[in-house]
Amino acid sequence: MLYLWVKSLHIFFVASWFAGLFYLPRIYVNLAMETDRNATARLLAMSRKLYRFMTILAVPALALGLWLWLGFGVGKGPGNGWMHAKLAIVVLLVFYHHGCGVLLRKFENGKNTHSHKWYRWFNEAPTLGLLGAVVLVVLKPF
Repeated sequence: MLYLWVKSLHIFFVASWFAGLFYLPRIYVNLAMETDRNATARLLAMSRKLYRFMTILAVPALALGLWLWLGFGVGKGPGNGWMHAKLAIVVLLVFYHHGCGVLLRKFENGKNTHSHKWYRWFNEAPTLGLLGAVVLVVLKPF
């Protein structure tokens, strides 16, 4: 029963973390296009709050995932290469999360060098990461 609670909470926190990973770059699209100082200040405040909140959500998502892997043995042993691929995707998503923080600091310091079009493409990375992770977990192809 504990396993099912840990798994359920892991899925909940991952889904919540991804909400931030999907939405923060959309705010960056608007920041890159914005010329009004008041609107920019409001978007920066939203970005700061969302980045902080999604970081708080990422911690239990990752901790519970580690508990499932190391504590319950999910994905351990022969025939579980899918778990290594999924972990690689998770590591890339953690770097993406960190990159969002770096971009936020650039916006705060007035040093953004990317266009709104660049941020629209940047926004697609977590979608691809989620798709890859879900396919690996459900299909366990190797």
